[in-house]
Amino acid sequence: MAKKAAAGAAKPVNRKKFLLKTRERLEELKNKLLAEFENELRAEREGNKDEGMDAYDLASEERDREISFILSDRERLKIQQIDDALERLSDSSYGECDSCGLEIAEERLEAMLFTRLCHDCQQELEREARTQRRYDDERNVYRKLGSTDSDEDNL
Repeated sequence: MAKKAAAGAAKPVNRKKFLLKTRERLEELKNKLLAEFENELRAEREGNKDEGMDAYDLASEERDREISFILSDRERLKIQQIDDALERLSDSSYGECDSCGLEIAEERLEAMLFTRLCHDCQQELEREARTQRRYDDERNVYRKLGSTDSDEDNL
């Protein structure tokens, strides 16, 4: 019995250490992303000199800006997810599944620092998404089969 009580008391301490380590990892990741974002902005400002560029160079540079913008959106999303995870750490709800309320396994949290769902709930969500995609795909196939050439001309 004494062994069980000691093991039960050790778990919250380990969880506290884990959460502290997780906070540090999240803050590190956020600082890294922010530094990369600032470097990209600085490089773009310095490279905005269009003098002497022909149409191909300008088009290539525009394409690069679009790619950079898409990547920036992804980086902003990651930063937002990190901020959300840090907020959940502060209010002690980090590591709790948003769907079922059960504790998310530490292994999953280590692999996906800002996950909000436990493994089972995530699988269920993905299963529902696949089912919905299949349903949507089937509806689109039937629509195409039911349309005529004149319908397509009207579009």
